[in-house]
Amino acid sequence: MTAAGFTPGAHRSGASTTDPGDPREGYFGAFGGQFVPESLSDALARLVDAWADAQADPAFGEELDALRRDYGGRPTPLYLASRLSEEAGVEVWLKREDLAHTGSHKLNNVVGQALLAKRMGKPRVIAETGAGQHGVATATAAALFGLRCTVYMGAEDCRRQRLNVVRMQLLGAEVVPVESGTRTLKDAINEAMRDWVTNVDDTHYLIGSAMGPHPFPTMVRELQKVISVEDKEQFAAQAGGVPDAVLACVGGGSNAIGSFAEWIEVPEVRLIGVEAAGEGVGSGRSAATISEGREAVLHGSRSIVLVDDDGQVRPAHSVSAGLDYPGVGPEHAWLASTGRAQYVSATDADALEGFRRTCELEGIIPALEPAHAVGWLLRHGREELGEGARVILTMSGRGDKDVDEVVEVAGWDLGVAKAFGGGEPDRAPGGVAGSDVAAEEPA
Repeated sequence: MTAAGFTPGAHRSGASTTDPGDPREGYFGAFGGQFVPESLSDALARLVDAWADAQADPAFGEELDALRRDYGGRPTPLYLASRLSEEAGVEVWLKREDLAHTGSHKLNNVVGQALLAKRMGKPRVIAETGAGQHGVATATAAALFGLRCTVYMGAEDCRRQRLNVVRMQLLGAEVVPVESGTRTLKDAINEAMRDWVTNVDDTHYLIGSAMGPHPFPTMVRELQKVISVEDKEQFAAQAGGVPDAVLACVGGGSNAIGSFAEWIEVPEVRLIGVEAAGEGVGSGRSAATISEGREAVLHGSRSIVLVDDDGQVRPAHSVSAGLDYPGVGPEHAWLASTGRAQYVSATDADALEGFRRTCELEGIIPALEPAHAVGWLLRHGREELGEGARVILTMSGRGDKDVDEVVEVAGWDLGVAKAFGGGEPDRAPGGVAGSDVAAEEPA
């Protein structure tokens, strides 16, 4: 095992390492596969071969590890959040992916796929993005390696995540706002796939999550598992033994599958994925796919998807652009079906509370995506896990991108104008200035 957790020659078949009895390449039980137009079949076959060759080549792993260390800032710390722990009633260890270069876990996958694109002789990469972090990471890697870059982003997400749109443009990427459908992540993926079909000869589709047709779910898992490779070693050294649970937010599922990967074969460790429930499970405005979805095909693989009685994909809703997706990666669907992982949900209100309390208690501004996991832990951790349980929570990204949206959605008056006018801003007890929401106790 190299320093950054990439093992040359591992998992060449692309099949799940936790489902060795399934002989079908690219499947996790009933989930996964390749459901694509014939025009992409050859490109995917070449990608499967290129990925297998790269994994077998020690030089690829060495270059990837060096880039992660020297350019990406790995390993990221594992930090005991003492004040958050006191409030949650459990011992919270934050895996600080927010401290990696570009501000999230996304670079783990992107650097590996960008290296693969160069190896395949592809001069152009395309990507979809929701919260913008994958787009920023892709634009970053494209600048580093001299690749042309186009990023598709739903127009609503462009509005919510304007800072990341500017960052991508500064890094030299073309950002294409997608106006169709709900103008969010699903629609961005649709447009990226159309681009790929048209330009498959010179373009690599750098998928950002553990979804899509084989080999993407397996490839993304292998590139993201550096998270759990590191924190498994860090937890043993800093806390001793193993945690009682590993907790991560789930949209498409890249940070969660990376967080779970090295713990899957450790049965005493609970794996808990936190989906975005939006306005509540059953409200019709949710992105809690595993809680509410059905088996269906979406974006090239069979998984669990939010669909209506006619089999049409339902709109997803979340305050978080990165979790606002009506599907989930096929390995998560399989982990849920086998019971190895548990999938719960947190509402928009839970996420806003997690965001606020992480800021106030730890001096960390989290992205809205991991704020869902924090919010769930604050509300349910003591009851679900037991007083004093030891939990690793993946802080998958930082929240600079979300500050304006959070203030607007929550209706928080931060009192900035009043403060600059010479008065003191009103401060709710123990909370954000002028916020009725902040004054409430979590239920």
